Amino acid sequence: MAETTNTPVTVLGLGAMGQALAATLLKGGHPTTVWNRTPGKDTDLGAAGAVSTPSVAEAVQAGGPIIVVLFDHASVHTTLDPVVDELSGRQVINLTSTAPNEARELATWAAEHGIDYLDGGIMAIPPMIGQPGASILYSGSEAIFNEHRTALELLAAAEYFGDDAGRASTYDFALLANMYAMFGGFMHGAAMMRSVGVSASAFAERAAAWVTAMAQMFPAYGELIDSGDYTQPIQSLAFHKAALDAINRASRDAGVATDFVAPIKNLIDRQIADGNGALEFARTIEELI
Repeated sequence: MAETTNTPVTVLGLGAMGQALAATLLKGGHPTTVWNRTPGKDTDLGAAGAVSTPSVAEAVQAGGPIIVVLFDHASVHTTLDPVVDELSGRQVINLTSTAPNEARELATWAAEHGIDYLDGGIMAIPPMIGQPGASILYSGSEAIFNEHRTALELLAAAEYFGDDAGRASTYDFALLANMYAMFGGFMHGAAMMRSVGVSASAFAERAAAWVTAMAQMFPAYGELIDSGDYTQPIQSLAFHKAALDAINRASRDAGVATDFVAPIKNLIDRQIADGNGALEFARTIEELI
């Protein structure tokens, strides 16, 4: 059953993301209790009406779901293990960046202590929270998701991916891998353009349009990879080898390190050596599995 009143919420962790989450919940009318390991990060939230507590034990007594947004998996245990008895029968929503198996471990730990557990992957930076374009992916307890969906959607678009607590973080890190590779490619390109006197800002305009156009190919690549048939390439691995070899030469000529592009070249070279040069570039995924 979805919540029909402004449920109280506790937020543990007041880094930039925790502050953004708590501020958005407050703005949405939810009584919000906050805690942070080091003092001084609750000033603005206190002025906005949040209740700040000096200890985790006091924070979790406030009622309602407990949103955990800490540094890493270990910090979740460091924070919650001492109050595990107080958490029995409670709902924990972990928005800390935890790897899939770490999320599953936390779900098992929670179940062993009578805690209902929902894991989430935040697809946003702190200023995006509560704004269009932000999303948070969830998996684990469907009961928590359904009961508090209204509050969760104050924070960002909310999507549920099933009872495997590690599925949301798998999506999270897969998308982040895509993002980091994209930004790495931009930095490499900007470094090359600097060698001929073109600013990163000027290059960014052209790069954004190019990457946007290329991203339209994702659905076709997805279908091709799912089919497993790489025998009818538009451009073969051999073609892409020539392109990557040239990019590496041009990078060295420009005095640019090849840390971002060399791994792609290595993947292609390995496939060529194995006799797969006539196959589609998308076959590269098979080298990763």
